[in-house]
Amino acid sequence: MVAIFRKEINSFFSSPVAYIIMAVFLTAVGLMLWVFPDTSLLDYGYADMSVFFNVTPYVMLFLIPAITMRSIAEEVRTGTLEWLLTKPLSRRGLILGKFGANWLLVLILLIPTLLYYYTVYQLGNPVGNTDSAAILSSYVGLLLLGGVFVAIGLFASSLNDNQVVAFVLGVFFCFLLYVGISSVAAFEFWGILSYPLSWLALDEQYRILGRGLIDSRNVIYLLSLTGLFLFLTEWRLTAHTR
Repeated sequence: MVAIFRKEINSFFSSPVAYIIMAVFLTAVGLMLWVFPDTSLLDYGYADMSVFFNVTPYVMLFLIPAITMRSIAEEVRTGTLEWLLTKPLSRRGLILGKFGANWLLVLILLIPTLLYYYTVYQLGNPVGNTDSAAILSSYVGLLLLGGVFVAIGLFASSLNDNQVVAFVLGVFFCFLLYVGISSVAAFEFWGILSYPLSWLALDEQYRILGRGLIDSRNVIYLLSLTGLFLFLTEWRLTAHTR
């Protein structure tokens, strides 16, 4: 597992793709937070990061499948998947190594945005007049949400040996779980089932975590969802290597 983890990290940072993705992410959220008049913090007049935390999941929804799309699809296309599994390496170890590397990349993407928090902290009147607890819990929510997206991206990558198809499927599944469930739950005919259904949506889980209180139920749900998609990925690998 450790060998796969190192291989993935080295592969990612030895190509320009890593730096392009990081630049796109930081530029996109930076423009929305500081430049675009409809979302600019400077025009908003309040020292908080709600715009950043509202926008970032949608950016990640596209970027994370772009990161993970080659993880398994490329191994299947080139035939190296079978070769890897002839080594003293289990399917689970292979998946966990790839998952850990990609999740670490999500963390690396988020670390530079702490500069935004420092800026907002300094812009407070008085300095420090911002809801740090809510910001911290929102970062935890982003990291957990990123883990779910990575697991979904790996599953999508295991469904087809074409990276473009894997990317499209990854975006579709992420969008379905992040926005689709809550949109369906809003229909009136669900009645009393509307709330429990909407609670399952990723955007609702993320919103709850952003309140400033990290509830173990939300953390366990997101980790369980991540585990489910990793299990499905292992199941697909079993089918590939029969």
